[in-house]
Amino acid sequence: MKLTFYGGAMSVTGANYLLEFKAGGKDLRVLVDCGLFQGSKFVEGLNYAPFGYDASTIDYLFITHSHADHVGRVPKLYKEGFRGKIYVVEPTRNLMLRALPDSWNHIAEEAKSDGHPPLYELGEVDAALDLIETVKYHQSLPLAPGVTATYYNSGHVLGSGIICFEYEEEGERRKIYFTGDLGNSPSLLLPDKEFVEDADYVVIDSAYGSRTHEDKDSRSQIFRQVLEHVVKSKGTMLVPSFAIERTQEILFELHQLFQNESVPMMPVFIDSPLAHKMTEVYNHYQHYLNENARSHFLSEGRSIFDFSCLRFTDAVEQSKSINAVEPPKVIIAGSGMSVGGRILHHERRYLSDPRNAIVFVGYQVEGSLGRKILEGAKEVSIFGEMVPVRCLVKGIGGYSAHADQPALVDWITQANKAGKLKKVFMVQGEENSGKALADIVKNKLKVEAIVPIQDQQFDL
Repeated sequence: MKLTFYGGAMSVTGANYLLEFKAGGKDLRVLVDCGLFQGSKFVEGLNYAPFGYDASTIDYLFITHSHADHVGRVPKLYKEGFRGKIYVVEPTRNLMLRALPDSWNHIAEEAKSDGHPPLYELGEVDAALDLIETVKYHQSLPLAPGVTATYYNSGHVLGSGIICFEYEEEGERRKIYFTGDLGNSPSLLLPDKEFVEDADYVVIDSAYGSRTHEDKDSRSQIFRQVLEHVVKSKGTMLVPSFAIERTQEILFELHQLFQNESVPMMPVFIDSPLAHKMTEVYNHYQHYLNENARSHFLSEGRSIFDFSCLRFTDAVEQSKSINAVEPPKVIIAGSGMSVGGRILHHERRYLSDPRNAIVFVGYQVEGSLGRKILEGAKEVSIFGEMVPVRCLVKGIGGYSAHADQPALVDWITQANKAGKLKKVFMVQGEENSGKALADIVKNKLKVEAIVPIQDQQFDL
């Protein structure tokens, strides 16, 4: 079996991995994820480069979850000739149905301003989505003689999965696991990620491979303290947030804080049409949430993502009207890394006032505006204007959807419980994160650990 890293390699986002099997005397070609490269303008330019393989020869595409760096180039794959099956866990399909058309709008606008055709056309989004077939966790999918695939819950976002490919080679049954992004369990909303014990090979996310999150009990405390700051100063709290999972967790957190009277009620705006749509998907798939979240649905008889002072501002004029609302107030808007979307308009307006605050609740990739603000930039460029950063800046790692270094090491340790783990590949992380995690795996577990580079191929 051959494994090639066409994305998600060292310091390059945009997960895209190719597996090539010999099965039943025939070649079987399987892709795992097909994401957008994100970060600097140079890295994003990789999205327009041709794939490193003939898309028409791919038999299956397996998606780990619905974030753009894992699904954002699926329509481009269709454009270049892919006509195979796309497998996803059930909620992921509904999230993609909403996310990909929204992503196309941003791609088309950016392409127009840069003076070139978009990455793909809207019709190719619809055509690609028609290829999707949904599966359930633990459902075994036969792909070819001797080759099967199975999803396990990764605990990252709604419908996210760890994918196991089991195959026969040289008379032995072997298993390779793609973790996608492992979740930061326990989550406010999702069941804990699942562990495995019988891996031969592992491809694992290393975004937090060099870091440890603060204690989860402290995340609510820090969040509450920032809310208290804007209440006292009569300011505005900005939360750049991903439409999937982070927004829903923050809504659940705010709902509980207001309900418990930990902080006074104040206007809360979800200034993201996509986040509104995604929240509706979460409401639909309550049975995929953890027991605590489900119990709140049942006890309250209404959505846990809704409360009296919450407003969804879908239309542009509604978004602009937020400015007229007297503080204190909370504005939750995309994008989560401040690389586009409505959050930029709010940051331009509110960053310069020390009465205000900005809270980052997700991973900020190198080169993003969010990363610059979080790392202490005194001023940043927004829409060509230099904006001073004088507000309170907080990053709360406890809300991250990514497992940190101790959790990643624990998962790999469990995956080697059968004692047959041969190689671990660290992906989707910056160079220092991948190498830090690799060093621990080598030294503690005595297992070969590799941080692959772009387009690198391995015979396994």
